[in-house]
Amino acid sequence: MEPRILGENTVGLHNTDLEKSIERVEKSKMYKDLSTIIICPTRGSFPTRVVQSWMKLVKPMNQAVAGPIFAESMQVDDAYNSLITYILDNDYLKKFKYILTIEEDNLPPPNGLLKLYESIDDYDVVGGLYWSKSADNSFPMLFGDPEVDPLDSKPLVPKIGEVQRANALGMGFNLFKLDMFRHISQPWFKTLDVNMLDEKNAVMTQDFYFYRKAAQEGNYKFACDNSVLVGHYDSRADIVF
Repeated sequence: MEPRILGENTVGLHNTDLEKSIERVEKSKMYKDLSTIIICPTRGSFPTRVVQSWMKLVKPMNQAVAGPIFAESMQVDDAYNSLITYILDNDYLKKFKYILTIEEDNLPPPNGLLKLYESIDDYDVVGGLYWSKSADNSFPMLFGDPEVDPLDSKPLVPKIGEVQRANALGMGFNLFKLDMFRHISQPWFKTLDVNMLDEKNAVMTQDFYFYRKAAQEGNYKFACDNSVLVGHYDSRADIVF
């Protein structure tokens, strides 16, 4: 330290610009209930690159964060249904406010969860932005403009840095309000093949099934926080899309 005479300023860095500091605290939601359960369907093994990403994920200070809780070697729809049922039947976990879904090939940024807390107020589910595994024909896991058609499922063009409404998202890194599962009929997730659908719907994965059902039964709203950039790891090619 440089030799110096100490002055009288004892206010402190954050008290000096108190309005800005309060705005930051309010935006972070750190003073609210952010209790979160992390869940993941898995085949039973994880790439090192994914584990490293998860270990860097920052959790909210002095808040209850449980998990990850894994459902192993199940079909994806059965895994999610089983995990949600387990939580709602557990006397401790059912009191939590949020569920974070994270999948075994997704690499969220360290501040990803904290950012999702900031953007969830006006929505029931908010997710990070990630892309399908393709070098040339990749598309964002962000589907359907609810202002155009509530049944629209075309990929949307992401609005850079914005929280963007959508009809459906992928499940790779999504924050759900737990309470919605108490009001939506079961099964919450279901993968439908071509023989189970009408002519308008050729296929429906468990994520599309959930989002469409939730919108129909409770007018729930979903969005992608396009400032939360999530990698999608192809372990065979060793490429992050």
